[in-house]
Amino acid sequence: MTISRRGFLFGLGASAAALPFAGTLSRAFGDASGRARRVIVFYFPDGVPGRSQDGDASLWEARDEGGRVGLSECLEPLRGVEGECVFLNGLSMGGADEGSHPGGAKKLLTGVDGGHGESIDRSLARSAGAPAPHPHLYLGAMATVSGASGDKHISYLGPGHTVPPEDDPRRAFARLFRDVMPVDPGGAWDPRQSLLDVSREELDALSRGLGTRERGKLALHLEAIRELESRLAPPTEPPPASCEAPAVDFAGVMDGALHTPERFGDILRAQIDVMVTAMACGQTRVGVIQGSHHTSELIMSRIAGSEMHDPGFDMRSHQASHYGARHDRGNRLFTDFVAQRRWWVSRFRDLLDALRARPEGEGTMLDHSLVLLCSEVSDGNTHSHADMPFVVAGRAGGCVTPGRVLEHRGRRHGELLLAMGHAMGERWDRYGDAGHEPLPGLLS
Repeated sequence: MTISRRGFLFGLGASAAALPFAGTLSRAFGDASGRARRVIVFYFPDGVPGRSQDGDASLWEARDEGGRVGLSECLEPLRGVEGECVFLNGLSMGGADEGSHPGGAKKLLTGVDGGHGESIDRSLARSAGAPAPHPHLYLGAMATVSGASGDKHISYLGPGHTVPPEDDPRRAFARLFRDVMPVDPGGAWDPRQSLLDVSREELDALSRGLGTRERGKLALHLEAIRELESRLAPPTEPPPASCEAPAVDFAGVMDGALHTPERFGDILRAQIDVMVTAMACGQTRVGVIQGSHHTSELIMSRIAGSEMHDPGFDMRSHQASHYGARHDRGNRLFTDFVAQRRWWVSRFRDLLDALRARPEGEGTMLDHSLVLLCSEVSDGNTHSHADMPFVVAGRAGGCVTPGRVLEHRGRRHGELLLAMGHAMGERWDRYGDAGHEPLPGLLS
């Protein structure tokens, strides 16, 4: 599926009324000296082979080898781009719900125990991301399989309130780049208008009859409805004029196969392309790519071309993560778990390469981006929330110096979330339960 340049420009012509805003939008994206123009979160499930139950050393953490980065076995796919990354060792998400996949997923981007807060991506979408036609882009690959919902998802609109990601890259692309809908001149309902706005008087009356707590719940519910409506609505403003005709290769993405493991690699690749294209065309500044979900039943041994590929043996992500108390090379659960983690890191590498391949200003898109690699637990077998596997990539417009390993044993990951906000130009004084200062050493 592609959109021709002629068709794309025709769509822009249909929104001529919005053109007076195009210069403002372009300046908002172009004057980001000293801060990131965009942030992307790349999530994978079920942790890593960290420090084992019996005390085996982590196979994830990078090392500082006299000013150069020493990559671990799991991080080896980043060889050649380690100079674009900051490897964060030792960060903790705190003791609440320790030993729990759901507890980790709830805290991961909110920095708040139990998911009782807004996630960093949503906070940034409301602030730095607000000028974009789509303030927030949440893409998944088999993240909604079997009706997965609630704490299976990592993006929180507010306390305890998640919205599922879009698992179909074709639908995501169409939502981002479809032509603007015409409005019926006869006065019929404008399809670009929210049904919530049409019913504003009734909703206001309902809200006045509720208590404070119930009004808060109603507000969150209505925000979730707007989020879902936006998936069917065209953008209200055109992308910047510098955007070339967007195109994504959807080979391998087909109806009826979005939740089949054999197609998982194709779907994730397409979602990466959709995210980078949307960012390049100024459609969004804040995005999350969620690969599967915690306690994943994804049969990774069916992913063709991977080092763990074995069509005659089903090995699931969560199954492999429970490899036992030791790092035992004679245990297939363990060796497959390591191979699976390397595969996820390779896909993160694909995202970085796609950003590096697109010029922006005097550098590349990666130079102006902040990209976070993360999972909901550290060691997959112990479910620990200490020594979390965080990697930050990109130069964030000059406020991050990559090619380093930072040791922060015991510091809370809320400081990382706060630093992400500062990198995007938000001068918040705290984030989450324990983010009282930006993570030392990360920002210039």
